[in-house]
Amino acid sequence: QVQLVESGGGSVQAGGSLRLSCTASGYSYSSPCMAWFRQGPGGEREGVAAIYGDGMSTFYADSVKGRFTISQDNAKNAVYLHMSSLKPEDTAIYYCAADRSDNCVEWLWFLRHRYNYWGQGTQVTVSS
Repeated sequence: QVQLVESGGGSVQAGGSLRLSCTASGYSYSSPCMAWFRQGPGGEREGVAAIYGDGMSTFYADSVKGRFTISQDNAKNAVYLHMSSLKPEDTAIYYCAADRSDNCVEWLWFLRHRYNYWGQGTQVTVSS
């Protein structure tokens, strides 16, 4: 049974930083595509970033490029989202997602229906 567990959310002022963590277990393939999505108040769940192959490939939404960094530690089966220069519009529940490696291409990584495995989410609140 695949399990994804997020941690590291919280409240921060605009301009601040947070690091989200996601630990994964139970999937049968060794190199999944790991992604972060977020869902703001009243909004759709949107792709934030994805990573494959211990950082060989990374993808970012335009709204977070230059501010967020996704990284991976395969030895710990963990993926991280380093968020800096946070803005109030980054306020959302952040979800970790995982699925097959072929998700991690430019035209697919952000499509939520491509991911079968999801964490429970962690709240990030950025105040102005």
